[in-house]
Formats: sequence, C-alpha cells, structure tokens
Amino acid sequence: MSNIPFDPSKFTAAKAKRLPVILLLDVSGSMSGEKIRNLNAAVSDMLDDFRDTENSETEIHVSIITFGAEVKLHQALASAGDIQWHDLAAGGTTPLGVALQMAKAMIEDKDVVPSQRIYRPVVVLVSDGAPNNGWERPLNEFISNGRSAKCDRIAMAIGADADEAVLGKFFEGTEHPLLYAENAKQLKEAFKYVTMSVTMRAKSQTQNVAPAPSTIDAAPATIEARQEKMKSLTQKASTEDGGYW
Repeated sequence: MSNIPFDPSKFTAAKAKRLPVILLLDVSGSMSGEKIRNLNAAVSDMLDDFRDTENSETEIHVSIITFGAEVKLHQALASAGDIQWHDLAAGGTTPLGVALQMAKAMIEDKDVVPSQRIYRPVVVLVSDGAPNNGWERPLNEFISNGRSAKCDRIAMAIGADADEAVLGKFFEGTEHPLLYAENAKQLKEAFKYVTMSVTMRAKSQTQNVAPAPSTIDAAPATIEARQEKMKSLTQKASTEDGGYW
C-alpha cells in the first residue's frame, strides 16, 4: 500500500460565485435636498438586503459610480457584506457619458470582473435630468459592444425632468420597465424592484437569467404608467372643456 502524503491544500471549500451589481447614480446639483436624502436611504437599504441574501454559493458584489461635479468611483466592486455605506452629496452637472465609459472599462477588465465564477452583471442607471453633451457614443458602445452589452440593465427616472429618451435607450432590449419615482415612497418601491430582481437571481437555479417583471413582488411606478395617466387626464380635461360649448 502506497503512502500518499497528506496535503491540506487539496481540501478547500468551493468559493461562492459573484453576482456583480453596478450602480450609476446621478448626483448632479438638481439631486440636492430631498432627492439625494431619499437616494442615500434607498441604496443603504438595498445593501442591507443584499447582505442578508448572500450565502455560501452566491455573493452579491456592488460597485457605485457617481456622476455630478465629477465622475467618481464611490465604491469599488466588493461584497455587499464588506461595504460600509457613505452618504452621497449632490452638485455639478450630469456627465453621464464619462460615467458610462468608466463602467464599461470596469466590466471589460477581466482582473476586476473575471470570467470565472461570476454571473452576468446588473447595471442600474438612476438619473433626474438630461445629461451633458457627448453621451450618445458612450451609451451606444455600452449597450452594443463587448461584455457590457451582455449585462442586465435597469433604468430609473427621478422626477418629471429626467430624460426619458436617454434612459429608455439604456435599458433597450431588456424586459424591465423604465422605473419612475418622484417621491420617497416611489423611490423605495423602485429600489425594491431592483433589489428583488437581483436577490431572486441569486437564489434561482438560472442566475444568469433576469426574472420576468411579472414574477417580482414589487409595484414600482413606471414611465409608461405615468404617460398613460397624463394622457387620461388630458383626455378628461378636453372632454370636460367641450361640455361648455
């Protein structure tokens, strides 16, 4: 009988696979006051939920890129359980194009987002206004070319001034609705939708497939519903006005 030497390095538990979530957050001057306070609370709650969801098989890793007075990597990609949240401050313009370039560079870098033991990333764009000039090419590159084109994308409009055309193009090709929030309650529900979409993936047998919106137990406001409501109100007003003549 051969004497096989004992090698403890051969007895290692498999590492959890990572599910990356990249938040692109508008912190321009128009986000000041109640908007930025609500956003800070919503992201902090999301991180808490992600920490509770992590298990031995799946870790949710989060990175946060902010764009306002500067484009900043507010949080490098790390396990939600290791992140200490620091509130965001608002100021400046809306350099979305540069933020998209930073996010794409991160996703394409296999040292940061490796190919092994990782699920398809989720990228969430949150904005309350129109971006600076120069966003078209970075957006097209992000959604059309390379690894970033394979990401699951969710867009969220904060307030009626958000550029629906830009946000709509960002999530083009996905099944998600364009989320909408104009107060703390709606923002919380929108982030609940994002949170549940991610956590349902983390717990499913098909983690690379985003759950259908109809299976997500959240009722966020959407741009489509807002447009239908505005259309209905306009038609009602037109009908009522017509009754006087």
